[in-house]
Amino acid sequence: MRFAVIGGDMRIASLAQMLYLRGDAVRCFALERADLPPELCVPSLTEAVRSAECVILPLPAAGRRGFLNAPLANAEHRMDTVLAALSPETLVCAGRVDSETERAARARGIELIDYFQREELTVGNAVATAEGAVSLIMQDTAITLWRSRVLVIGYGRVGKLTADRLRAMGAEVWCSARKCGDRAWIEAFGMHALDTRALSGELRRFDVVVNTVPAPILTESLLRELCPDTLCIDLASRPGGMDFAAAGALGLRAVWALSLPGEVAPISAGGMILDTIRNIVKERHEWKN
Repeated sequence: MRFAVIGGDMRIASLAQMLYLRGDAVRCFALERADLPPELCVPSLTEAVRSAECVILPLPAAGRRGFLNAPLANAEHRMDTVLAALSPETLVCAGRVDSETERAARARGIELIDYFQREELTVGNAVATAEGAVSLIMQDTAITLWRSRVLVIGYGRVGKLTADRLRAMGAEVWCSARKCGDRAWIEAFGMHALDTRALSGELRRFDVVVNTVPAPILTESLLRELCPDTLCIDLASRPGGMDFAAAGALGLRAVWALSLPGEVAPISAGGMILDTIRNIVKERHEWKN
C-alpha cells in the first residue's frame, strides 16, 4: 500500500520508519528533522501525497491555530494548505481532530478518520501515559514510590492505569472520581476513594498529585492546601486541569505532561498508531467488499 506521512512528532516518524521497514511505499513531508532515511523524505507536499492510497496526519492533527502539528519540520505549514493538496478519494487518517480542521476538511469533501477515537489506540496510549507518569514521579522526587502517598484525580483510562502502576510499586494510592460506581471500584481494588468534587481538606497529606481530568480541578484555592514540596503532574489534554499560574506563584513543582507517549515511548506509541490505521484500512476494505 502507498502511504504519505505528513508532519507529527517522533511517534509519527517512528511509524514512517516501520512502514518503510515492512516494505510499504511511503513518502514523508514536514519531518525533515526526524533523521529518517533520505529516500523517504520529499521536498514538496504535492509529491508526498501524489498516488498515495492513505495519508497519515499527526496526533493531534493541528498545532497552534490553523497550522499543521509539525515540530520536526523545517518550516510551518498551514492546515488549509495541507487539506487543499488532498484528494477526496484518498483515505485520510488523523489524530484528535479539532472542530476547525474537521469543518475545513468537510468543506473540501475530505473525510478525516480520527484514529484517536479508536479504543485500541486510546487504551494503548493510556498505558504509555501511565508509564510516563511513573517515570516523571521517579525523576522529580527524592523519595521512593514505595510508601509514598499519591492522589490520582479522575478514574478514566489514564487514571485507572496510572493508579494501578503506582500501587504495584508500593505507593499508597488515593483516587478521586465523581461517580459512586467508580469510587466503589477504587475501593474494590484496594485503594482509597475520594470525591473529585470534595477534595478540599484532603490534599495536605500527599507527596504527589496526578490530575487526569481536562477541566479546572486544581484551582488556586486547592493548590494552596498542598505542601510546598508536593509534586503536581497534569496528564490531561488541553485545557488541562491545573491553574499553572497559581502553582508557579505558590512555588509548587508543577508539570504539564502533554503528549507524554511521544516523549517517553515514541516507538511503541508509533506502533500503536500504525496498528490502529491498519485496522481501519482492513475494516474499510471488508466493508467495500
